[in-house]
Formats: sequence, C-alpha cells, structure tokens
Amino acid sequence: MRKIKTAPFLPSEVEINEISETRAQVVAYPFESGYAVTLAHPLRRLLLGSSIGYAPISLKIEGAAHEFDSIRGMHEDIAVFIINLKNIRFRIKDELDRAVVSYSFTGPKEVKAGDLANDQVDVVNPEVPLATLNEDGELTFTLEIAKGIGYVPSEDLREEVDNGSIALDAFFTPVRKANYTIENVLVEDNPDYEKIVFEIETDGQISPVEAFANALETMHKQMSVFNNVLDINLERSSEGTGGGSELKAFLVPVDTLGLSARSFNSLDRAGIKYLGELVLMSESELKEIKNLGKKSLDEIQEVLAAHGFGAEYELDEETRSNLTKKIAQLKE
Repeated sequence: MRKIKTAPFLPSEVEINEISETRAQVVAYPFESGYAVTLAHPLRRLLLGSSIGYAPISLKIEGAAHEFDSIRGMHEDIAVFIINLKNIRFRIKDELDRAVVSYSFTGPKEVKAGDLANDQVDVVNPEVPLATLNEDGELTFTLEIAKGIGYVPSEDLREEVDNGSIALDAFFTPVRKANYTIENVLVEDNPDYEKIVFEIETDGQISPVEAFANALETMHKQMSVFNNVLDINLERSSEGTGGGSELKAFLVPVDTLGLSARSFNSLDRAGIKYLGELVLMSESELKEIKNLGKKSLDEIQEVLAAHGFGAEYELDEETRSNLTKKIAQLKE
C-alpha cells in the first residue's frame, strides 16, 4: 500500500570506485522512482560541457607562414604537425589561465609530447609523437596554451592570437566519457527505488572524481539564480507560522551558499539544510561533522563570516530558541 508523503525520499548513499587515474565510478542511491534520471541527465551534460581543461589555441612556427606550409628537414608538413599537436594534453602549472611557451629542436630527433614539458606546463601523455627531424632539420615554435571549457573553433580565436600565429581549434574538454545507468534497488520491501551508476573517464588532465565534483559545483551555482524565489517563500513561511521575518537571514538554504561540492556533500549527508543550523553549532560541533576536513571547515567559517555570523557573533537565547523551533518546523 502506497503511503502518503509530504516530501520525496532523500538518497543517503554515495560510493566512489576509482578504477584507475583516469577512470572512476560514482554510485548514488536510493532515489524515488523517476528522480534518478532527473539528476543524472543534467550532470552528464555538465560533465561533458563544463569540465575545465587545457588546450593550445595558437601556434607560431619559425619559417612557416600558414598551416599548409612545410618546414625544411621535418618529415611532417604543418597540417600533420598541428593534428599531432592537438593530440597532446597539456596542464598549465601554478593554476594560471594561460601560458606562452617556446621550443627549439634540431635533428636528427623524434620529437615527442614529453619534450614539451617544462617549468610552465606539464604533459599528460608524453609518448604521443609530434614531429620527426632529419639531420639538417630545425624546428622552432611558440605555443599559447589556455584554460577553458568545451570546444572553441579556430575562427573564434583569430582575433585573440598574435599576428603571424596560426589559430587552432581548441578542444578543452578533459572528459572522454560520461555515461550513466539506472538500476532498481530495494528499500523496505519496495523494489521501485533507483540507483545511479556513473562511468567517467578523463584524459588525465583532471581526475574523474574532480570532474564530477566540478559538475556538481557548476549545477549548484547555476541553480542559485532562483535564490530570490526561495527567499520569498521562506519569508512567507516565517510570517505564516509566527516565526517572524527576523529569522529570514538564518533560513538561507545551504545549497545556495556557493560552497564547494566536498563541503556541501558533508553538510547534506549530515542533514544540515539551512545556514541557521551552522550558526547554532559551536566550532567543536562543526568539527564533529563526518568527513568535514579542515579545508571545508575553514570554507564554512568564511561563509558564516560573510553573512555576518563570524567567530564573535553570539545568539541571544530567545533568537536561538525561535530559530531552533523554526528549523524543526521547516524540516518536518
């Protein structure tokens, strides 16, 4: 017999299976029927479309005027050289958004991706071939490497690159595969609950778990456009139940605070839904939240301070009592 509910069932289990440095499974359950695909599909889109990666956006080769030219003593022509270059996956050091790097090689030499690693950039796939130089071959070139998301065609980059440089199609996306399956799972003799199993593979620029965390963070930030709707609803709820609109500042939902995915997930698993719940807790109580590390604790304390609830803030007993009752009402 189906029970009457006032809120959907909240999933509570997350499993992360790191198969390799570039492959991982993320499993979450149990979801009410239909809720799994509602969450899984947009997360997959965000994994493929908003994961941050690095790519060369321009190339300047000494002695070559355009992409259909050739270099004396180099086996590959410029067009093939560019194709090889696009297969190399870079990673800019020091968290910079762009890097301009110059190289010079003389033959005889087989130039590989690993030869491009230096104090500015790392190369994820060092064995990828780039060019083959004869004894009289000399290759000197400059790359501009940028941080970005998705795909940007060379036509859109021509105004950004220096004169004399060749604009390149930029394939930033580090996620090679992002698929999900939905399986049934048994909850209290009900076999209609659902489990999401994500299969994620990256090119090595970032880990699959990092890519998934970035997708979650992007989703939270995109949803924050509706914050005003939540604020209005909470204000009306406070007025309608006698809680007083003075509590509104405490009733900001945790998922609208812009927290990192790691911090938000720790609070969500602990059942913490509102900013006021954090205000009510002492520092020692915050530290006891499961899986909440020092970095996450520092982030939460910064958010509290930004909302006017820093270390020096103290709740009076009446406000503490009213807030505790109000949060309990909202979470019933």
